[in-house]
Amino acid sequence: MEFLAEHQLYIVMIIVVGIWLGLFAYLFRLEGRIRKLEKETDRES
Repeated sequence: MEFLAEHQLYIVMIIVVGIWLGLFAYLFRLEGRIRKLEKETDRES
């Protein structure tokens, strides 16, 4: 428990960076899906 008490700031920073990376990964995948749908709808028109 000493490690956690001494390095609280680093642990919080790691968690926040992990959340941001997850959010960016989700948005990147979502953008790819949207592009794919746009291409499919353009072909049908």
